Amino acid sequence: QVQLVESGGGLVQAGGSLRLSCVASGLTFSSYSMGWFRQVPGKEREFAAAITLTGGRTYYTDSVKDRFTISRDNAKNTVYLQMNNLKPEDTAVYYCAARRWTISLDKGEYDYWGQGTQVTVSS
Repeated sequence: QVQLVESGGGLVQAGGSLRLSCVASGLTFSSYSMGWFRQVPGKEREFAAAITLTGGRTYYTDSVKDRFTISRDNAKNTVYLQMNNLKPEDTAVYYCAARRWTISLDKGEYDYWGQGTQVTVSS
């Protein structure tokens, strides 16, 4: 049974930082590209960042470039999202997702999802 478990969310003031973690089990982690998506109530889930199998390439949506960093540790079956200089518009539930082999920015192409972790940024 595949499980993705996110942690690290919380309440932070604008300009602050958080680091999200997602631990995967039940799959061969190094065979999966990983992504972070986010969703606010009433809106579609949107792409935030993604990383290839070995971490050699990363992708970000424009609104988080130069503030967020995605990374992975295949020995720990974990993907991270370091979020710096947070803004109120970053407030959302953040989900990690796994896609076998090739990377994608399309949420519909991911195979497995975590339950999400809430990030709230106050102004």
